[in-house]
Amino acid sequence: MEIILKQDISNLGFENEVVTVKPGYARNYLIPKRMAILATESNKKILAENMRQASHKLEKERKEAEATATELKKIGVKLPVKVGTTGKLFGSITNLQISRALAEKGHEIDRRNIKFIDEIDKIGEYKVLVKISKDVEVEIPINVVREEDVKKEEK
Repeated sequence: MEIILKQDISNLGFENEVVTVKPGYARNYLIPKRMAILATESNKKILAENMRQASHKLEKERKEAEATATELKKIGVKLPVKVGTTGKLFGSITNLQISRALAEKGHEIDRRNIKFIDEIDKIGEYKVLVKISKDVEVEIPINVVREEDVKKEEK
């Protein structure tokens, strides 16, 4: 069954996108929660007209997302963590920690838009994938350091 999404839904699609889903998922969940509408011919024509009118705005948003992406590539995120004597982390690094570190640097990124490329289990340099908009993704460097080392630098 084809539907038109009215909002971004992870692992399914983005707002104003026509996607195919199973009929039960559409009828029982997406449409009643007003997350989607049926993709009838008239709804598709309305969507096409709205997209044509909004194309200028979308282009501007894409350029802003690319500018943010270049800024994020330049800055590095330093995450102080508790570490054992062998260099292995106590606990794990989460996308929420990375999101908060980016917010401290002035970039509000939703934690659901941060994906790990490598498993972070030791001290060192890693990269994470940050999805800024529908078609703009960027890899940013993450530096995992000992919490004690950061406290020594601050003194």
